[in-house]
Amino acid sequence: MFEAKPLRLIGQAAALSGVSAASIRFYEKEGLLAPGQRLASGYRGYSDGEIHQLRFIRLCRAMDMSLDEVRTLLHLNLAEKADCAAANATLESHLKHVGERLAELRALQRNLRELRERCDGSGPQCRIMEALHQRAGEQPPGEPMSRGHRHV
Repeated sequence: MFEAKPLRLIGQAAALSGVSAASIRFYEKEGLLAPGQRLASGYRGYSDGEIHQLRFIRLCRAMDMSLDEVRTLLHLNLAEKADCAAANATLESHLKHVGERLAELRALQRNLRELRERCDGSGPQCRIMEALHQRAGEQPPGEPMSRGHRHV
């Protein structure tokens, strides 16, 4: 018979997966990862499969995928043709989001460059700060500032 590989404590799982212990707990809470098995010591133990799952989650999050997108991909089966279509649909949706975000970032870059061109540091006062204060003053109290949407 062969020996089962020992489960790893959360700190070891974090080191092996590149995901912090706090993120592991968060992913468990969000249902992206089943809670680690309780060891006799009371600590949670993580298998190699769960560490691989954490790496998968980290990879998807590094590509700015939302938790829902990651959840969808985690539930797909590599061998199912229908799941391939679902993976494609998830990626297509994410590509659309990335395109929208790129457009928002380009607009932000233009805005920052225009702001930067207002002042070269040689005047009696900073035109950049003046413009920022003016924009802040134009914002109605209690109304949220426009920030482009983030993908969570």
